[in-house]
Amino acid sequence: MYQKENNSWIKHLDFTLIDVLCTLLAFYLAYYLYVEDNFLAEFYKRLSVVVVLLDIVIALFTEAYTGILRRKWKKELMDTIKHYFIVFLALQVYLYMTKQTFWTSRFMTALFFGFAVAFSFIARTLWKRHVLKRLKESSGSAKLLLMSASDGIAEMIHSFQAEPMLDHVVVGAVSLDKDLSGQTINGVPVVASMDNLYHYLTENVVDEVFLSSPDQDLVERLSEIFLEMGITVHINLLEISSMMPNRVIERCSRYMVLTSSMRIAGPRQLLLKRAMDMIGSFIGLVFTGIAFVIFAPIVKKQSPGPIFYTQKRVGKNGRVFKMYKFRTMCVDADKKLDELKKNNEMQGPMFKMEDDPRIFKIGHFMRKHSIDELPQFWNVLKGDMSLVGTRPPTVEEYEIYDLHHRARLGSKPGITGLWQVSGRNDITDFEQIVRLDTRYINEWTLGLDIRILLRTVKIVFTGKGAK
Repeated sequence: MYQKENNSWIKHLDFTLIDVLCTLLAFYLAYYLYVEDNFLAEFYKRLSVVVVLLDIVIALFTEAYTGILRRKWKKELMDTIKHYFIVFLALQVYLYMTKQTFWTSRFMTALFFGFAVAFSFIARTLWKRHVLKRLKESSGSAKLLLMSASDGIAEMIHSFQAEPMLDHVVVGAVSLDKDLSGQTINGVPVVASMDNLYHYLTENVVDEVFLSSPDQDLVERLSEIFLEMGITVHINLLEISSMMPNRVIERCSRYMVLTSSMRIAGPRQLLLKRAMDMIGSFIGLVFTGIAFVIFAPIVKKQSPGPIFYTQKRVGKNGRVFKMYKFRTMCVDADKKLDELKKNNEMQGPMFKMEDDPRIFKIGHFMRKHSIDELPQFWNVLKGDMSLVGTRPPTVEEYEIYDLHHRARLGSKPGITGLWQVSGRNDITDFEQIVRLDTRYINEWTLGLDIRILLRTVKIVFTGKGAK
């Protein structure tokens, strides 16, 4: 699932709030340093509200924060001066139109202007450093693979370095015509050739691919494969005009590209989904605490050992994370798995056994009502998972996936999903699970998530369809 670039004002809400605080600080500091007449205190309090409103309105209309993370310090200083100069002029017009000029000190407003520019410039610069450092270190940044003919790779890498996509990390490059594997171009490794590209994609995390080639047949063939794997494709529009479903034209570094993905979601949609995850995880953790108090002593008595079970699972586009559950099996359950695989009831790279002998008595009840899944609300709160998504496979299952199986990792994994509410106990064909998961990603809406959550609640209380 791909998030369309956010160009709305909410994208820079943090900088808006920073400027508001700097504006208020500058205004009151100028007031306390210069104005000594307490009779005017109420007037200046009302005027401070007007100044803040002017600051916000002017920032919205002039798009003061567009491209702010890419600005160099000289450009930032000039833009800050320009912004507060307009605020200063607008304030003078307001005072003149409302006939309040007599009550206002010109020197005080000039002092406010100087303080506001200084405070805002320093605050913006420091906050940008923090945001850029966080983006650089974030494991959630999209992993981008650059693909081009060998004679165009150096120029492409240079373009992305000169004007980077701030929420992306370039993990490598691929030459479409020559095997340059092992070489490093402008600091970026050439990680694969066409011969071993698919092996690289299955062994490494790749969220998006930037593809530039005049060979339309090659672009179509590669794009179909990437989309089948759940990887977002950016196609350089200088090379090709239109193709592929779910497409949007946008800017990618210095290139105009055609972006295609299994599902393109707007930033507002994903913001609401994350908000729903946060609220749901807080509520879920309350129930997790209650379940711990009730079931922890029973688990300890029936099967001495840890209360919680942790396991490495594979999340969006191959990211590995640690998933938490209440333990419902014997402590050496993983070691016994190999000898039970001959009884696997699932066709494909997933293990399923109705009467699994590793599950102790209370574990059957906990699994029937999905109580064992409750600790995963911690994964949701951390951002590893979502309330609704596709179930994350184990590392061992992922390693034997076919290419098209990888499509079910095209979105963040969830505690519940379309497969779970579609009779998971009756599904024995892994290909059907893949179809349900890819259908969820392709048709995703917030309304679909809500319907799945409501159906999940019903299943939890009835135990129908539980594993």
